[in-house]
Order: sequence, then structure tokens, then C-alpha cells
Amino acid sequence: MTPAARAKRMSEQKLREQAVRKNAETARRAAKRTAQMTARAAQAVVHAVKATVSSVVALGGGAVLLVVLIVVALIAAIVASPFGIFFSGESASADTVPISAAVAQVNFDFNARLEELQSADTYDDITVDGSTADWAEILAVFAAKVAGSDGPDATDVATIDADRIDRLKAVFWDMNAITSTVETIDHPGTGGGEGWVEKILHITLTPKAAADMPSAYGFTARQTDAMNELLAERAMLEELVGSLTAVSADAAELMKRLPADLSPERREVVRVACSLVGKVNYFWGGKSLVLGWDSRWGTIQKVWAEGNSTSGTYRPYGLDCSGFVDWVFYNVSGGAYVLGHGGGATMQHSYCTPISWADAIPGDLVFYPDDMHVGIVGGRDADGNLLIIHCASSYNCVVITNASGFTSVGRPTYYAAH
Repeated sequence: MTPAARAKRMSEQKLREQAVRKNAETARRAAKRTAQMTARAAQAVVHAVKATVSSVVALGGGAVLLVVLIVVALIAAIVASPFGIFFSGESASADTVPISAAVAQVNFDFNARLEELQSADTYDDITVDGSTADWAEILAVFAAKVAGSDGPDATDVATIDADRIDRLKAVFWDMNAITSTVETIDHPGTGGGEGWVEKILHITLTPKAAADMPSAYGFTARQTDAMNELLAERAMLEELVGSLTAVSADAAELMKRLPADLSPERREVVRVACSLVGKVNYFWGGKSLVLGWDSRWGTIQKVWAEGNSTSGTYRPYGLDCSGFVDWVFYNVSGGAYVLGHGGGATMQHSYCTPISWADAIPGDLVFYPDDMHVGIVGGRDADGNLLIIHCASSYNCVVITNASGFTSVGRPTYYAAH
């Protein structure tokens, strides 16, 4: 074996070992969080079966099965309670999503409301005052209202489907009010010139706190207690909003289909790209050189970048197409590499080697004509068609779609250098 081949083999082995260690650490942290969530949730219902378990155990060996059944019932009670929201991280089917993706869908509606206000007329300036309600508080109220009720419409919050998302949207709007006024300022002409009228749109966001909602919703004492217990675990609720480990069903299926011989670095690019599917909204000029979840995502920001219909308006912050690709490679490299060096899709394309569509494999990049859009090859569907992970303005989110619209493929030089 030549020295170059030996060095390459050692490099590949090192990458595999790093990937194994990273996956193990990710699994360890996820297991720890799950254990913490389960323990906290169990405290809320365990007192209801503790006496029963003790009496059954006293009956002797024949009662072991009953104890098992009681434990199963306890777990079911936790999942059916407001604490079931801590089990909503994974989506089991195409009809369900993680909480983080549900939050993005609520932000999509919120953005539509903002756009409606801002496009009602032509304004010389737009201001936004206030902020939206804290998402941890929204989730706590949502869980207590939906899963803590004794009414016929009560349901669990461990599964987040279209119905639960609609209920989450309703709670969001009950806790967030948007009002607007238009200020007009007359500017008289000078020196015989014609005057003009300046129009300024003022948007005001008024949030409600979780403490305001028990009376607004007529919560029972049990619902209020559940809400407060959930808020005692605010950090865990915030983790649900910014989770990068919980993935949508289509992302999970895509990763299952990755070729067995795919290199560790390419596999990591696809995994990291999938971690944002359905969770981060599109934002023209949106960039993020942050390791992990960016706390700015979802907060109201002004679109400062020029050249788009949204320029100068306010909307929930997110990523644009090249910003998404840069974030992926920045996170894969531990913050050591920015694929396009901050120059957008055109610069990203310049750091790629052209390849044919037949040679495209997961981790390569695809581009629209004139580099107007960029995405990451994620793999292939059951019929062998390419699937692309990209942050698309038409979906207002990070999505997985077919390759429609993309006309060229490039292989990032990152892989040769790493």
C-alpha cells in the first residue's frame, strides 16, 4: 500500500470513528432528555396508582402481571395527559410532525397575517412594536387546554397532526394580538415645489402570558396545575421548539434509504440538512453561522436584503436557499467551513465541480439556471428519482421535493479537502 493510500485509509477511519462518537453522544443526550421528561411527567400521575400498586404487590407472585399492567396503564396515562407533549418529538407517519415543525406552520400563518397588513397599501416606512408570546408558554397552555380537559373534544398532545396543529394555531392567536395604524405626515412643498404625503404603517404585537389564560379558557384547577407543572420545565419545552434531533417522517424515510457505502461526511451532510426540514421558514437574505438551533429563527425581523418583494417588510426570521446550505456545511464542519464563503448560491456553485445527473449522490448540490436557487441532493425515492433538500420560498420552509426546476449538479470541493 502506498503512503498516500495508507493516509487516505487512516483519514476515512478517523471520519468513521468521529461519526460513531458523535452519534453516540447525540443518542446519550437524547436518552437523558427523555428520561428527565418521563420522570417529571410521572410525578404528576404516579400518586394516583401508587396505593394500588402497593396493595397488588402484597398479594404475592400471582400479582406480577397486574403490576406490569398497572405500569403500562401509568405510561398510557402520562402520554394521554398534558405531559404527553414531551413525547411528541418524533413523527410516526406522514400525517404527523414534530412540535418544531408545528411551530413553523403556525409561523407561516403568522407571516401571512403580517404580509396581508403590509401589502394593503404602499407605505414609505413600516414599524413593528412589541413581540409575540413566549413559545414555551404557548405550548404549556396548549397542552393543558387540549389534553387536560374533561370535555368530549379532549385529546392527547403526544401526536401532532393537522387537528392538533389547528388547535395550536387557535391558542397562538388567543395569546397574540396584532393591531395596526397608518400615520400620515403632510410634507408641504418648498420653493414652489409640490408637497407629498408620507405614509407609515405601525404594527403592534400584544402578547398574553400563560398566567392570563386559565381565566380566559375557564381552566379547571387540574388544568392550571398541569400548565404550571409544564412551565416548571420551561427548558424542555424550549428544546421541543428548537429540536434538531426530532425529524419529520419524510426526512426519516430519506435517511433510511441512504446508500450503505455512502461516506460518513456525506451522510452527516444529509442528516444535518434533514434536521431543519419543516422547521425553519424562508427569509430573503436569511443567513446563520450558528452551531445548532439559531434562537433568532421565528422572531420578527425586517428583511433588509434588496431585490425581493418582501424587502423592507417584517416576517419571522429564517433562512434563504444559500443560507440553508451554508448553515448545513458550517454545522457539519463544527464551524470550520462556510461553503460559499458568504457569497450566496453563485459563490457556492464556484466551489463545486460540475458533474452529470447520473453521477449525483447524496450531499452534492443542485442549482436553478443562473444560480437563482440551490439545494442539497438528499437521496432517491422508491422509484430511483432524486430527492432534494432545500429552503424554498414557494413553500416558505425547508422541504424535501423532487428535482423539478434544478438544471445542474455540482460536487462541493469540501469532500475532496475533508
